[in-house]
Amino acid sequence: MMILFVSGVTAVTLVAGCSGAAGTATVATTSTSAASTAGSATAADATGLFDSSTVHSISIQYDEAAYQAMIATFVDSGDKEWISATVTVDGTVFENVGIKLKGNSTLQGLRSAGTGGMQGGGLGGDISADDPTGLPWRIRLDKFVDGQNYQGASDFVVRGSNTETGLNEAVALELIGAAGLATEEATPARFTVNGSAEVLRLVIENPDDEWDEENFDSDGILYKAEAGGDYSYRGDDAASYADVFSVEASTSGEDDYTPLIGFLKWLNESDDATFAAELGSKLDVAAFAKYLAVQDLVANTDDIDGPGNNSYLRYDADTGIFTVVAWDQNLSFGGIGGGMGGADGQRGGGRMQPPDGATLPDGATLPDGATLPDGATLPDGATMPTGAMPTGDLPAGAMPGGQGGGARGGNILAERFKANTEFNALYEQALTDLRAELYASGDAQQILDSWTAVLSAQAGDLVSQDTITSEAAAIAKYFTAS
Repeated sequence: MMILFVSGVTAVTLVAGCSGAAGTATVATTSTSAASTAGSATAADATGLFDSSTVHSISIQYDEAAYQAMIATFVDSGDKEWISATVTVDGTVFENVGIKLKGNSTLQGLRSAGTGGMQGGGLGGDISADDPTGLPWRIRLDKFVDGQNYQGASDFVVRGSNTETGLNEAVALELIGAAGLATEEATPARFTVNGSAEVLRLVIENPDDEWDEENFDSDGILYKAEAGGDYSYRGDDAASYADVFSVEASTSGEDDYTPLIGFLKWLNESDDATFAAELGSKLDVAAFAKYLAVQDLVANTDDIDGPGNNSYLRYDADTGIFTVVAWDQNLSFGGIGGGMGGADGQRGGGRMQPPDGATLPDGATLPDGATLPDGATLPDGATMPTGAMPTGDLPAGAMPGGQGGGARGGNILAERFKANTEFNALYEQALTDLRAELYASGDAQQILDSWTAVLSAQAGDLVSQDTITSEAAAIAKYFTAS
């Protein structure tokens, strides 16, 4: 099990600097990012399914008619239904396991393509209903059989990826943990469906009650932000939030939206002075500054204010404080792209490659020394977020920020936080500190080397060594970016 940091309680004296703010505010920020105080460790120290020093084996077997009905339902309505399957994990067979599609923007191409075998692509790249090994899946061993688990793991996700190796998401997740924030453990796996050929996939924890208990040492509620939503206040009726937030874990077992609604109301309606004075009593400010900084360092623009709205909000019932939890890092490090399996005869090669003559979105530019892929151009006067791109040539197929040109969606919490001079200073300091702690120290390179060595030694029949080497090199460029 990956061991995380706890930053403890920090007293922060803030001088309100936004429009309408006056005077000073002393804010006590309690970090609830992790339950452990035992220091840090790499994912290689984990055991069971999430022992990432081993390429595991996961196969699923299901009734084809049930699968086709599940696909048809998703295409027609967007609903993701559970079906029953037999799942084998490292040779251990589990019957009557719940499986369903997992993802949002990744799956939109599946809806537009339907079941006719056409390729479609959301932000996750090309997918096809005719190639279930390439779809993102959620697997719950205990969905229909209480207590069913594999060495403690019962709820996990077979991730979609813009890379063949999944190294970009694996490294990003481990760096989030190394920064002292709650994260999801990850592991490489050979994956098959109904007797298909094996493909290399990244498997990660799905945040649920067990995950929440392992990562937080207090009672609370874990809310997941859905892709179609935002952090807006929609009134006091809980039903108004059911399509934009879901309760993924709750100590009480109740789907209580009251704390979330109260926070969103305050966030959207407080004036600048109130926001500056009270944010520390409602949000883990230190953890949020780290969250923003590490997302910049791993160049993930599909985060809290990206088009996928990817985040969790964890409410601490003891302190009343929320913590933003990272989710969905598969576009980290610029998406670095080749597409999973493209070079080795699998699906989706070159997913992030822009078409000839493509332009980056308005407001995007490259830092000094960076160059665009052939055929891509920049609009005049555009800028990029700090730390979002390395200098030098972009890796083949990569797009700045990892979105392939998609625009950021905006998030009121991130915007107000950075608009406040003192809160923004916390973010800037976290960016400086984490760049030194994770990148300059060599820790990030060590994490990358560990993952690369495992894939080279154990997955050479699934992905070529050239691909492993090139995708690792593309990630490593970010470690030396100024």
